[in-house]
Amino acid sequence: MNQWEKEWQTEQERVNSVVEKAAQKIRQLEAHLGGKKEDVVDIRKNFWEDVTVNLEDADEAIETAASIKQQAELLSELERSHKNAEEQMKSLVRLSDSPYFGRIDFKEKSDTASQQIYLGIASFYDEEKDEFMVFDWRAPISSLYYDYSLGTAEYEAPGGVISGEMELKRQYIIRNATIKSMFDTGVTIGDELLQEVLSRQANPQMKSIVATIQKEQNQIIRNTKGSLLIVQGAAGCGKTSAALQRVAYLLYRYRETLSANQIVLFSPNNVFNSYVSNVLPELGEENMMQTTFQQYIHHHLGISFHLEDPLEQMEAVLTAGEGPQDQTRLASIQYKASLDFMDMIETYISRLRKEGMIFKPVKFRGKALIPAEEIQEKFYSYSPSVSIPNRMKLVSEWLVREVRKFEKAERNEPWVEEKIQLLDKDVYVKLYQKLQKKKQYSDNTFNDFEREQKLLSAYVVSRAFKPLKKRIKGLTFVNLKALYMSLFKEDGVVSPAEAPSKWKEIRLLTAKTLADGELYYEDATPFLYLKERIEGFQTNTAVRHVFIDEAQDYSPFQFAFIQRLFPRSKMTVLGDLNQSIYAHSTGDAFQMMYDRFGRENTERIILTRSYRSTRQIVEFTRELLDEPDKVIPFNRDGEKPVLKQFSASGEHSRAVAETIKQLQNEQVKTIAVICKTEQECKEAHEALKGQAEAELMLKESSSFKQGTLIIPSYLAKGIEFDAVLVYDASKEVYGKDSERKLFYTVCTRAMHELHLFAKGELSPFFDRIPSDTFLAEIK
Repeated sequence: MNQWEKEWQTEQERVNSVVEKAAQKIRQLEAHLGGKKEDVVDIRKNFWEDVTVNLEDADEAIETAASIKQQAELLSELERSHKNAEEQMKSLVRLSDSPYFGRIDFKEKSDTASQQIYLGIASFYDEEKDEFMVFDWRAPISSLYYDYSLGTAEYEAPGGVISGEMELKRQYIIRNATIKSMFDTGVTIGDELLQEVLSRQANPQMKSIVATIQKEQNQIIRNTKGSLLIVQGAAGCGKTSAALQRVAYLLYRYRETLSANQIVLFSPNNVFNSYVSNVLPELGEENMMQTTFQQYIHHHLGISFHLEDPLEQMEAVLTAGEGPQDQTRLASIQYKASLDFMDMIETYISRLRKEGMIFKPVKFRGKALIPAEEIQEKFYSYSPSVSIPNRMKLVSEWLVREVRKFEKAERNEPWVEEKIQLLDKDVYVKLYQKLQKKKQYSDNTFNDFEREQKLLSAYVVSRAFKPLKKRIKGLTFVNLKALYMSLFKEDGVVSPAEAPSKWKEIRLLTAKTLADGELYYEDATPFLYLKERIEGFQTNTAVRHVFIDEAQDYSPFQFAFIQRLFPRSKMTVLGDLNQSIYAHSTGDAFQMMYDRFGRENTERIILTRSYRSTRQIVEFTRELLDEPDKVIPFNRDGEKPVLKQFSASGEHSRAVAETIKQLQNEQVKTIAVICKTEQECKEAHEALKGQAEAELMLKESSSFKQGTLIIPSYLAKGIEFDAVLVYDASKEVYGKDSERKLFYTVCTRAMHELHLFAKGELSPFFDRIPSDTFLAEIK
């Protein structure tokens, strides 16, 4: 047995020892959990039997309250202990399969011997030996593994910087408690481990990358310096993975003061939410709040309008022609995404402080109680120095008082008697009991007709007016739709000299859609911003960290809105300007965020190495960019992309079907037939029917599945597939230069194989790509 084999045997014995100790701990926890569960059930069952309830006097009531509080605290502590034990059990079960993935031998300057540090997804402490057998990958000392090669190294501990010498760095692949691979390396993460991980097939859910975190990704994960962290990187560079590990790190480092419900992730769509939902639970952490910006908008405006979502907007833009109406829509999208439009709304707000506020009359049963003009007069009766939201609150309180006067007068109206006749018997009983408590009846009969009618009338009218008072408190008397439409009047805020391109056409288009009860996606954020500025901004001060993925798809207006929404939150924004596929994406949003937070509060990290795709696929896709040399492929070999060009439609669909079947026979797990639009997806699904099995995945889908999918380009963003088939790479489909980034995004979804098919003339994008980077077949 040579030295390496002896080393391997020693390491396997250590794995066995860790797994055995973990098994012992699991058995202890199982016994502990069983007892705790019984205690919890018992206390819940007998809660009131164990509490002395006596409310005869103040002292007895205080004693009763103390008894209830003591019992509740005991129950709460038992439940907390039970939950902690369950979480510990889950960590130990994961550890039993693969206890760790790395080891470093580190000798501090002041020490004579080095310390062996084993890294895993969670810490494991041996109480008998009084030492850590496994360190959590997020522990301060673990950063050595990610940031340094052999030689001088240091890490930041709570007590200061610890310097020393890294003498060994070892990496493992452990499955079912058996070392499958082990190697020493002088770099951060050995190519062998990355090759093994990256060569696997895609999964329907993103996995943790803690074993393969690169130095530049570790900078993202452990960054705690500024208020804004901007991460820009090429497709497949691991931005999203690093961001999710960053969430886990923050929850670990600030576990005493930060919880998962204080972190929000804005993701591109619900499919993406499903795709990333397993990463944090895999690391033993609760998922943070996940939402899309559209869900937030819909929550606030969905009742008032038929809202267009961003995918519908994308579909409209991608299917647009060159006509005047299509060009107006594009101009409208771009202007309403800008900070210039936000400034225009602010100018409008300033004007509304003095004049122009529009209200709705307060009505009850179709009758106007308080005209809109009277409300406007009351609003402007307050000093201009009082903010608009504060004046709205004062007007609301005044309206409620006025409505109460009408409420009293309404009791004698004929409709009230009709409602009284329809009341349930239970209502009569409750009212009788109420009168008895007030000692208004001396006997057991309910025979004072006049008093009865007054009470019943008051009850009926009060119940009828209750929704109206609630609406008034909700400021529904403000005519927000009319106020927003006023922005687009001919004599509105914008002077002819300041008007953007196609302003007249934009005004007419916006007025028409609003009149139809619709709100385009580009109007949703500005409309909500105007609403918040008038009613008072609903800021969220509880959220401490906001993560925005695919940040290049957000407009400057949307970024400014989100920043105002979470004023106390630190922000992490991740994106790739080369994947800016929305019409409002100008590249200014990142710079705008940088300017708003300030240089001293901002960290910017740029990732250039692409890990997702094979070297051959990256060498092909990066040529679509203006600066291809800024994307560096990881050295994982595969097949060159294949282009097949056809003159006949039938031959085209047969070739796509044959490629699908071939990949399926090869047991490829995730295959994506990516089309440009939803309409093209439906056409492809129809053309492939009977030739190959594939599931149509549109924006209504809520989860990412394994198998063969037909999916539109914009829905595939942020997801990776074993094989990608670009359904039609012809000039007819991808002919505009504005679609080049979309084409790049589509092609970069492929991990191992990329197949491109074209009906007729090729997309002009192929003129940019050297012919030796792909295999071409013309039929």
